[in-house]
Amino acid sequence: MAQKAAHTHTPGRQAVDYTNRAYWNGLIKMSLSKFFILCVLQTRPMHGYEIMRAVERTTNGCCSPAEGTVYPVLREFEQGGYVTARTEVVQGRQRKVYAITDRGRTAFQVAVEAWMEVTQCLVQSECVTGESIASGARSR
Repeated sequence: MAQKAAHTHTPGRQAVDYTNRAYWNGLIKMSLSKFFILCVLQTRPMHGYEIMRAVERTTNGCCSPAEGTVYPVLREFEQGGYVTARTEVVQGRQRKVYAITDRGRTAFQVAVEAWMEVTQCLVQSECVTGESIASGARSR
C-alpha cells in the first residue's frame, strides 16, 4: 500500500518561493557576509561599524551586512578563536575592536578555496539548454 507523502508546509508559515530572486540573493549574501568579514579583518583590526562599511566597500555594495548579521557572526568567530576582541574607549564610549587570528586567516584561506571551487563548478556547468552558464552570460 503506497503512503501519501507528508505535506511539508507549516501552517501559519509562508512557503519559500524558490523562483524569487530576492530569496537567492539573501541566501548568497548571508553566506558571503561571513566570508567578507574575515576578508576585511585581514587588513587591520576594526570595530563593528567599520567592518560593515569595509564589507560594503569591498563588495561595491553587493554585500552590505546589517548590525543584526555582523555582531552575531563576530561573537561566533570570537568564541571559535577566529578573531579576538578588545575594548577601547573613544570619546567616552566603549567599543569592541576585532582582530583576526592565525586560525581566522586559515579559515579565510579555506573559504577562498571553497568559493573558487564552487565558482569553477558554476562556470563549467551546463544549463538545461546544454549551453554553459559562462557562454550564456557572455552572449547576453
